[in-house]
Amino acid sequence: MNKLDLSQVVAGFTDVARDSQAVFRQALHALSHPGLIVPLALDCAIPEHANPGSAVLLLALLDADSRLWLSPSLSHSAAANWIVFHSNCSIVQNPGDADFAWVAHLSELPALQDFDPGTDEYPDQSTTIILDVSGLNTETGTQTALTLRGPGIEHSQQLHIESLSARQIADLIAQWKLNHSQFPKGVDIFMTDSSHLVGLPRTTDIEITKYEQDQRA
Repeated sequence: MNKLDLSQVVAGFTDVARDSQAVFRQALHALSHPGLIVPLALDCAIPEHANPGSAVLLLALLDADSRLWLSPSLSHSAAANWIVFHSNCSIVQNPGDADFAWVAHLSELPALQDFDPGTDEYPDQSTTIILDVSGLNTETGTQTALTLRGPGIEHSQQLHIESLSARQIADLIAQWKLNHSQFPKGVDIFMTDSSHLVGLPRTTDIEITKYEQDQRA
């Protein structure tokens, strides 16, 4: 992404301070309760090519000191121009240099180990990944679901993402186990659909649970 194209940049938050704080609180709530589907306040215009949930979340999280990596389908889009204009963040080409990453499709997600895991002294300097998905739900009758355990979860939490295949989930969880094992280092992930988000902090242990077809609700 080079020159900023302002021709299709739409408005940001209606009330920047109020709206960004509201979304930030929702993001903290999601990270504090991994796997919980949290509704997002969407009080802003959404640019073309953007998942509304991801756009709003990043608008609240980014500022002029933030370095953002964009997946290929976003890098030259109206969404990229919009988030740079409203946050004044910097775009980086190397995932390892990013404070945040916006990934439009799981197929565009680099290996988690390619991002900055932080250090033992400064684990908070790791990359936070915002991944666009669709069909977030907590139904236990789906064929493949995620079972989450760890801090912020009383016993276990079920999560199903309709837009991800069983193979995609398996590949992601294989990488997540390595990420989880690096604690206190490691990346955190937000999964966002059009109006909700789910937090997956590095402290969360995730397993795949398979259900038989005849067990569906």
